[in-house]
Amino acid sequence: MNPIKPYTLRVRGRLFDLSRPAVMGILNVTPDSFYAASRMQTADDVAGRVRQMRHEGAAMVDVGAYSSRPGAADVDEAEEMRRLQWALAIVRREWPDAIVSVDTFRARVAARCVEEWGADVINDISGGDMDPQMFATVARLGTPYILMHMRGTPADMQRNPQYDNVVAQVVRHLADRAVRLRDMGVADVVADPGFGFGKTVAHNYQLLARVAEMIDLLDMPLLVGISRKSMIYRPLGIDAAEALDGTTALHAAALLAGAHILRVHDVRAAAHAVAVVDLLRQNA
Repeated sequence: MNPIKPYTLRVRGRLFDLSRPAVMGILNVTPDSFYAASRMQTADDVAGRVRQMRHEGAAMVDVGAYSSRPGAADVDEAEEMRRLQWALAIVRREWPDAIVSVDTFRARVAARCVEEWGADVINDISGGDMDPQMFATVARLGTPYILMHMRGTPADMQRNPQYDNVVAQVVRHLADRAVRLRDMGVADVVADPGFGFGKTVAHNYQLLARVAEMIDLLDMPLLVGISRKSMIYRPLGIDAAEALDGTTALHAAALLAGAHILRVHDVRAAAHAVAVVDLLRQNA
């Protein structure tokens, strides 16, 4: 069992404490996200999902309007903005004090979400690689930034991904970009190894097995996003709808290794995992 490194994020002028792991609930306003039950298409769906996440123990809400699964339809910038403006208005109405991250790789989308529609955090699956203006935009906005590793693009990332040493290469990639961000004045960076984004099942487990090492090497908070992904359901011969048990088991492993944020579809199960692992730590 590894200790949790005590990091904080500055969100809207206040410090958000990550010395106890936080649960980030996923809110997809897309018609084609890989897990069908996560797709919210009406105002009532979104409002109900936000109320459920709040009740079940989420600390953060991650709103996405562009599915990043391989083979998903392209969404142009205007449509992504339309979906996010609509959804963020509902999130803020239902939970005014929520910490809200916006899942986008487009700098102009991120800026409007923060400046006009109430987002607090930028969650970029491309780690700045898909929009050269993203890092400068984050620096100007002064928001926390979730820096994810992805090899390639969502369209081609799973075409035979290869690494000499996946852990070393992912850490180096994230560390290099974190230095660039800090040199530009971005104070709050969260690392995300990008489970499932340009990795085989084996690569994903190699990364998960060395979460503690990655945190030590990167010296920043670490987000784990494995909820119901194929790294869980394919080895078990099931589908995403049946993958909650495996997800919860791996969430516990990530928490024991010192992970700071779990990005999840199932808030209640993740919050319970956080609570019981916390009890275990208190009595170790």
